[in-house]
Amino acid sequence: MFLRVGGKRLEARTIAARASGAPTLVFLHEGLGSVSAWKDVPDQLAEATGFGALVYSRAGYGASDPVTLPRPLDYMVPEGEVVLPEVLAAAGVERAVLVGHSDGASIAIVHAGSAPRPGLLGMVLEAPHVICEDRSVAAIALAREAYRDSDLREKLARHHGDNVDLAFRGWNDAWLDPGFRAMDLVPWAERARVPALLVQERDDPYGTTAQITLLERALGARAETLLLDGDGHAPHKDLPEVVLPAIATFALGVAGMKDR
Repeated sequence: MFLRVGGKRLEARTIAARASGAPTLVFLHEGLGSVSAWKDVPDQLAEATGFGALVYSRAGYGASDPVTLPRPLDYMVPEGEVVLPEVLAAAGVERAVLVGHSDGASIAIVHAGSAPRPGLLGMVLEAPHVICEDRSVAAIALAREAYRDSDLREKLARHHGDNVDLAFRGWNDAWLDPGFRAMDLVPWAERARVPALLVQERDDPYGTTAQITLLERALGARAETLLLDGDGHAPHKDLPEVVLPAIATFALGVAGMKDR
């Protein structure tokens, strides 16, 4: 299915809620992600919670309409402040728990901190970015080499089709621009007023645990942290037996449905 948002068609997938009055899990993909890149994670979490689910590909990703490059260096801000509210309205989502991975987690933070969000119950921030670190830049530079020299482009094309170069370059070029070093989403985190589950592997190649520390300080008692032994950037793929139950428990808790 597609949602019409801001004059563009955005690829989307929904799962109906099983539990009466349940909110919707809204999945916000990473910088190279899409609807299909989530695989069956939305299905597993919808089954575990009884919630509905909404998964969508941002413009320039998956089967969504393309974008014009270069992306603005603050592209995550309008995605959280403007696009996500329009996506939720177009899909008829009134009560949500955001599940954001990497760039998607950053977009969730902007959304939560940019305006009062009475329908937002909580957010899962998986491998989040609030600042641009040397480690992130180094890993993204290596990704550029892999895209040029390996089968990475072919693998990404399975999820993005004709958008593959837009998806990669829109993300990669922005992060490697010297101006991206000014990224600072801490002010949005400080204004967020909902509980958050912070999830990261300790040796994530795309960010240090300083990201988690900054969020813990900004969110205070609203933050719950799950730090995991590992060296990947996608805990839901690397350690699903730990991460998916933790997300389900958190989501049920913020929805007041722990005893379902």
